[in-house]
Amino acid sequence: LPGSGIDLARFAPAAMPERAPGEPLSVLMIGRVLYDKGVGEYVEAARRLKAEGLLARFAILGFMDVENRTAVARATMDDWVREGTIDYLGTSTDVRPYIAAADCVVLPSYREGTPRTLLEAAALARPLVTTDVPGCREVVDNGDNGLLCRVKDSEDLARALRQVLTMSADERRRMGEAGRRKIERQFDEQLVIGIYRAEILAAMP
Repeated sequence: LPGSGIDLARFAPAAMPERAPGEPLSVLMIGRVLYDKGVGEYVEAARRLKAEGLLARFAILGFMDVENRTAVARATMDDWVREGTIDYLGTSTDVRPYIAAADCVVLPSYREGTPRTLLEAAALARPLVTTDVPGCREVVDNGDNGLLCRVKDSEDLARALRQVLTMSADERRRMGEAGRRKIERQFDEQLVIGIYRAEILAAMP
């Protein structure tokens, strides 16, 4: 079953940000700040791309201090922010403005169900970069609405991010639009509810 589905009216397509020449692009990761979400690989990829001179900002939006064995310590996050690698945005009850302000949304997770953050970003017509693992790969058609990378591989994550960030603005826009069409075809909340109803009815004696 394709997750819980997306309210296509609430998560409506948003125009890509208008960037002045020389203005950094914006990459956004949304999720709990856990190493299992690929935060470590994301930070390493950001360092690599910044060292190459790529004009981009790399942000994380998500809850910290989680009682989880793979949680990132706040002191570690403070170090990343201090060195200029990561912008930590805290938490929010509404991710839409953050997605709308991004040029690309990334989730380098080790494992997922159907990641809602990727569904929401695709619904807003943003290109995606995520790992080639069950759950994540179901949301991304590689090369069409985003790019897949190897799990636990910061170099390959950097490769995928570099590819998206060095595209033309029109190429990123078309990739985002392809994501929106995929959400409409496969993850519309009403379609998903219909699938659940059919499964329940089929299971009834």
